[in-house]
Amino acid sequence: MIIETVRQQLQGLFPASPEAAPITGGLDAQEGQKVEKGGKEAPRVDGIIERNYVERGYHLDVQLAPDQLLAAVGILFDCGFFIETITGVDWIKDQQIEAVYDFSRYDFDLCRIVLRTRTPRSQPVLPTITGIYTGANWHERETHDFFGIVFQGHPHLIPLLLPEDADFHPLLKDFKA
Repeated sequence: MIIETVRQQLQGLFPASPEAAPITGGLDAQEGQKVEKGGKEAPRVDGIIERNYVERGYHLDVQLAPDQLLAAVGILFDCGFFIETITGVDWIKDQQIEAVYDFSRYDFDLCRIVLRTRTPRSQPVLPTITGIYTGANWHERETHDFFGIVFQGHPHLIPLLLPEDADFHPLLKDFKA
């Protein structure tokens, strides 16, 4: 099945981490994060978590460093996946912004994969994936509009939905209208 093929190829990006293990239990089950003293969750480590598609809507959840992004996207492209969307999450308490990339394949073998990568909130820069998926062009522009992530190497990173003179990013948690 395609899930095993992709998991094996993506696992090559994380040689020191154990094989992806299925997360059992419901939505409240621990999600690959350790709990520090005081009950606070520690940041998730980079790696692959196999998810329950019925509960989550995707099969593999991949947390990776920004410098691994293009390699992971290339693997998905070579395996016949298409990009669905790119969005952001503002982790204001951690002073980070996360970019979330959703990929699908639904020919003979349904498979959905989520790639996540974080960047400092003070300098949110990630490499563009438009060289691999040209359709990511407007997804990256929209994510830049709303979260301020700069996609380095993007061919035309101008506002898509906001006014051209906009100097704000309305989906950041500290945005004040």
